[in-house]
Amino acid sequence: MKFYLALCVGMFSIPCLSASSSLAANDPASLPGYIAGAHVMHVTTNEPQIDEIGSIIYSQIKGVRSVRGLRMTVLVPRTNDLKPAIVYVPGGGFISADYEKFFEMRSALANAGFVVAAAEYRVVPDRFPAPLEDGKAAVRYLRAHASDYGIDPKRIGVLGDSAGGWLAQLMATTGDEQLYDKGDFLDQSSAVQAAVSLYGISDVRNIGAGFPEVIQKVHDSPAVTEALLVNGPAFATFPGATVDADPNKALQAGSMGHLEGAKPPMLLMHGSADHLVSPVQSKQLFEALKKHGDQVNYIIVEGAGHGDAHWYQPVIIDQVVAWFKKNLGAPINGISKKTGLHANL
Repeated sequence: MKFYLALCVGMFSIPCLSASSSLAANDPASLPGYIAGAHVMHVTTNEPQIDEIGSIIYSQIKGVRSVRGLRMTVLVPRTNDLKPAIVYVPGGGFISADYEKFFEMRSALANAGFVVAAAEYRVVPDRFPAPLEDGKAAVRYLRAHASDYGIDPKRIGVLGDSAGGWLAQLMATTGDEQLYDKGDFLDQSSAVQAAVSLYGISDVRNIGAGFPEVIQKVHDSPAVTEALLVNGPAFATFPGATVDADPNKALQAGSMGHLEGAKPPMLLMHGSADHLVSPVQSKQLFEALKKHGDQVNYIIVEGAGHGDAHWYQPVIIDQVVAWFKKNLGAPINGISKKTGLHANL
């Protein structure tokens, strides 16, 4: 399909773009609305329109006197392709989950043909495994509503940065472990088929490994966020506890505690100048997965800090997009039969 845009010339000179095979190239005056002095531009429609659907409640957390809805925002390429999907889980130091950030990465993935669902999850003062239960609920929601968004339910990946990388790793390494499947759509699998972790955490017991003593003391505190994630805050007769007060409990709160069994392909990326989450976090998981024979790639970004401008550059974003294309595959042309939200698009 070809579209033509007539631009009136005022104080600016606009070059004429056209295809020699088009009618306008041979006889621009034949176009409706043409007038002498207008320039004719030929536009090819190679890029899909992206629909953004926000405030979707993908899970409800029910208490004695309250119900909390967890939200996601979904980017959907407006095509009839059967599309792989990616769940984005944001970082926030275990205390926030601003799920609509990192738009540069999410929009690039959507432009590449992926459905991208950015999901919030519970954070401190909620304790582990609440965030993992939420991440898995987001995957199950997408599978249960695959036809609404044109998703191929057999190809769902996860992407996260920092604490989101921690959660992405856990979602990949726990697979179909039913212990963490809570809530709705329990007839659907919560396993993912690929995972990318940007400067993520693999073991909450040594987030500051290799850092100066002053930083080590922070991580030894019962008030540090990973200790609150594992043990909860001091309250009533509980005085609080350090993250390693129960080493096995803390180990289970990271991907290093879930190494048995086959894992999906994973990409780990970490900055060499990260002074918040030690690069040891990605190194130790890479070594462990390689030892177990799992497929894993590890990229050190020289000079990159924790969530700084390096991670928003096209070369980083293109790397992640290309990796997901390779490991989840491209959209399958023209076979999606959308219902529900997108039935009339």
